[in-house]
Amino acid sequence: MAIKVDVTLDAKGLACPMPIVRTKKTMNTLEAGQVLEVEATDKGSKADMKAWAESTGHQYIGTIEEGDVLKHYLRKSSDDEPTERKYSQVINNEQLQEKLQAENKIVVLDVRETAEYAFNHIPGAVSIPLGELEERMNELNKAEEIYVVCRSGNRSDMAAQKLAANGFAKVVNVVPGMSEWTEGK
Repeated sequence: MAIKVDVTLDAKGLACPMPIVRTKKTMNTLEAGQVLEVEATDKGSKADMKAWAESTGHQYIGTIEEGDVLKHYLRKSSDDEPTERKYSQVINNEQLQEKLQAENKIVVLDVRETAEYAFNHIPGAVSIPLGELEERMNELNKAEEIYVVCRSGNRSDMAAQKLAANGFAKVVNVVPGMSEWTEGK
């Protein structure tokens, strides 16, 4: 799966702290939810990127090594991501794991960005990022049970509401989602 990014930052050849300085500057130009790929050659940048993302509230998705180049993936957080969930049909991660083991005809819909999905996802999950859900809804079957998952339960809450409003009757939001998913890691 190709990792979809919104912006690529070339920080190759730069030594600490320059990759972080450039990342911070670039991150300020992004909109919430966008994914930044930072290409760096500084071996210490992996730990730096992870620590910086955690300290600023942005999401460190992961790093891929391609030869001497480290490709770091970060997702810009939003100050206004809703923390109040509005969709009423909810199950937790453990309940979803039980359903996955018991039944083989349920659909897990992962609405995180493709970069997030590429680094970790529930085996068999369908990847449709929240921003693409409107135009890709026809890929889903309205008669099937659909369990919607994201990183924390917020984007999946919005996706579940959107699906329900479009005639999907058996939609369930999975909380807390991939931030605490341990099965199959």
